[in-house]
Amino acid sequence: MTISMYKASIPVFIRTLNNLANILEKGAIYAETKKIDPSVLINSRLSPDMFPLSKQVQIASDSANRGAARLAGIEAPKFEDNETTFPQLIDRIHQTISHLNTFKSEQIDGSEEREITLQMRDNTLSFQGMPFLFYFVLPNLYFHVTTAYDILRHCGVELGKADFLGQA
Repeated sequence: MTISMYKASIPVFIRTLNNLANILEKGAIYAETKKIDPSVLINSRLSPDMFPLSKQVQIASDSANRGAARLAGIEAPKFEDNETTFPQLIDRIHQTISHLNTFKSEQIDGSEEREITLQMRDNTLSFQGMPFLFYFVLPNLYFHVTTAYDILRHCGVELGKADFLGQA
């Protein structure tokens, strides 16, 4: 059986990012309702050595955006990473989703064996397309969305598993 790399990536990325946008909207409503400065939530982190909520959202956006582009063999649009408010973070997610919606299955299907090389700080990672998607992009996307969810949940935002999973 052959897998559709498109179906295993783009719709999954879009669904996950839409769920993240909904989670952030609940965070914004919580801050407003509880009279909490939104920047307190946006700059919150689970541990002193972890990134704050804003960076978790930016990395989740980049994971999907760059992952799709690399699978398609094109350059990804870049973001400034300067979002400091809930509306800005939500807008970034919507911009990422808009970009993801431009991909056609022909661009990504067949990328299972495409050579993908990532230059990291201390080393270079090399993948073929399918392991890149399943062992690098998706775990990174889920990690950062989960961490964003956890930060807001830890701060008191009423979130549940259904918020993370979204509507079926």
